[in-house]
Amino acid sequence: MFMVELQKRASKKMDLRGLKMNELQNFLEELDQPKYRQEQIWRWLHQKGIKSFDDMKNIPLALRNQMKEKSELITLKVDTIQRSKDGTKKIRFLTQDGKSIESVLIPDGDKTTQCISSQVGCALDCQFCATAKLGFTRHLKVGEIVDQVYRAKEILEQEEPGRRITNLVYMGMGEPLHNFERVSASIELLTHELGANMSYRKITVSTVGLVSGIKKLGELPKRPNLAISLNASDNETRDAVMPINKKWNIQALLQALREYPLENRRRLTFEYVLLAGVNDTDDDAHRLSRLLGKFNCKVNIIPWNPHPGAPYKRPTAENIERFQNKTKSLGLPTYLRTPRGDDIDAACGQLANRGALSSSGSPDVSATVLN
Repeated sequence: MFMVELQKRASKKMDLRGLKMNELQNFLEELDQPKYRQEQIWRWLHQKGIKSFDDMKNIPLALRNQMKEKSELITLKVDTIQRSKDGTKKIRFLTQDGKSIESVLIPDGDKTTQCISSQVGCALDCQFCATAKLGFTRHLKVGEIVDQVYRAKEILEQEEPGRRITNLVYMGMGEPLHNFERVSASIELLTHELGANMSYRKITVSTVGLVSGIKKLGELPKRPNLAISLNASDNETRDAVMPINKKWNIQALLQALREYPLENRRRLTFEYVLLAGVNDTDDDAHRLSRLLGKFNCKVNIIPWNPHPGAPYKRPTAENIERFQNKTKSLGLPTYLRTPRGDDIDAACGQLANRGALSSSGSPDVSATVLN
């Protein structure tokens, strides 16, 4: 996996925060360090979420200098925090090479879900999604993925003491399974008992339908929850809305999901972005129920969240309710996802780095720009 990073010395430093436990141990052995240093450094990286080598107070200066020479400690800069009237926070991070990515914190009672990004931009061009309009720049490194969580944790500790991140969803910028190796490594780090210690059952990876990635995810010894962005009930519509369907159509996608190993008491989640006049008819509801009826699953209906330049409209409240009632009557467990943070462009499909302040001009929206 990432032991390849250990071979790179002069031109590219390794991602220290992105190393797995055994990789960190191998790195320290190369530096002739005793084994107990492994746990000390790991806790600094993943339990404390430190920002600099010099924050490792119980690590000798000579070793810190060695690590500085041979590795980089990736720390994202918090550039902007926007706050929605519903309590949602959108955080814009700057990477060390100056790229922008966004992450969202969504409170729900005593729970807080963080939506994190896996790429700078996205290559898959889903027509309803603002991120797709950015195009693809690069994959995020492992350290960049996990540091979104550590920096968000720091923000919560400062602004809402006592509130903690309880759930993670890989539904931010980018297609997680397009960056499979680094996303799977980040999940391993975030669930480690000596780090953030999150449960696999509280982590969800959302995909537009990369069949090859679904198969690889199913081969992992420990797997997060899986969500599939379906968004159409027939191939012609899905071809137009999601170009990935031309490579892996609905039938190929559903076959991969039939073969996906689901643990007891787990089910698949299908996401269905509702587009007025495109995929919201009674015929769509009937086709959807036939497609998904034999799966152990639930369906999340997501009314489309507008963004500039998109050729779609959100269905009326009456049509949304009608579609949900129809799918439920046909036996599908169907839930309506209420948009959260749409006044700050933080809702599903809206992440696109479009400036610090919401165009709504709402007095309930605030933004902090950090220099």
